[in-house]
Amino acid sequence: MNPDDPLLQILACPLDKGPLHLVVHEEGKRPDTTTAAAQASESLYNPRLHRRYPIVDGIPQLLPSSGEQVTEDEHEKLSALLKRMSS
Repeated sequence: MNPDDPLLQILACPLDKGPLHLVVHEEGKRPDTTTAAAQASESLYNPRLHRRYPIVDGIPQLLPSSGEQVTEDEHEKLSALLKRMSS
């Protein structure tokens, strides 16, 4: 998914209906976990609820059950990554 994709402006978290942020994971930098949300090279992140939703084959998986709760450490890493991406 492209960061300039207009679809990102209308996508919302299925739980709190707030905006989501595109996170592009660098190869080898993704969390070591087996869930689809963590294995995806791109994901949509809700920093308010600390939830990550995978993008599989370019399609955002926005069912509540598709999302994954991230740890506080992972939240800090994702927040830092989002700050770098927005700068």
